[in-house]
Amino acid sequence: MYTNPPLERRELIAARLAQGQTVVATALAAEFQVSDDAIRRDLRALAAQGRGRRVYGGALPPLPGATPMAVRMDQGRERKAALARVAVETIEPGEFLFLDSSSTNLALAECLPEDHALTVATNSVDIAAALLRRQDVQLIMVGGSVDPLVGGCIDAAAVLAVGQMNIQRCFLGTCGITVDAGVCTVDAADAAFKRALRAVSRHCVAMATNDKLGLQLPHRVTPVREIDHLVVEHDADFQTLKALAKQGTQVLKAARPH
Repeated sequence: MYTNPPLERRELIAARLAQGQTVVATALAAEFQVSDDAIRRDLRALAAQGRGRRVYGGALPPLPGATPMAVRMDQGRERKAALARVAVETIEPGEFLFLDSSSTNLALAECLPEDHALTVATNSVDIAAALLRRQDVQLIMVGGSVDPLVGGCIDAAAVLAVGQMNIQRCFLGTCGITVDAGVCTVDAADAAFKRALRAVSRHCVAMATNDKLGLQLPHRVTPVREIDHLVVEHDADFQTLKALAKQGTQVLKAARPH
């Protein structure tokens, strides 16, 4: 008879999902000798953490690049801050910026210069909250229905709103990037929003941690040549960077994280 407490049971289920296994709620309930409702609560919690995908009757393994914003915010803070310190150097005084919903762009928001008289638009709840009390920044929040995976608004209303803007420099959230596919993402609506954002932006900057380099995801956003600056980690693979630079982007390397 199983006597696993709820958290231990949840971790056992998460381990199976991490190994690429599909899990069935009724089978888990019988195995752990708990109710179907208890298993459904476990699967909902794991989905909220980006450790599985809820489907009817159970859960599937998580897709690469599909971790919710609420989880990503606490991952790799030092690495993202290192990227942000380089990306911020591309900003000119007085520019109209757009910070796409992204945990790395949240790090950028936290280090924006105080003497640049910037206007910053964003579709991210967390980025807007980080900038709300900045008296030196004019903040524009793009609204709509908030997607919990993205951590911001990417619906038709958000696409329409961004389409009315003339953005001087956008910082595009990057779920994955390859030489052939360019920037890509797991969600079709997110990809559509990002394409609309790139279309109305004069300059485009993207930041990518090592785990995103070479990661091809289902939905294309923009080719590498449409990214003016690509900021990468200090120890990013040289051959990958060389191939990306050949596509026409300027690759900028961050310093080693503090």
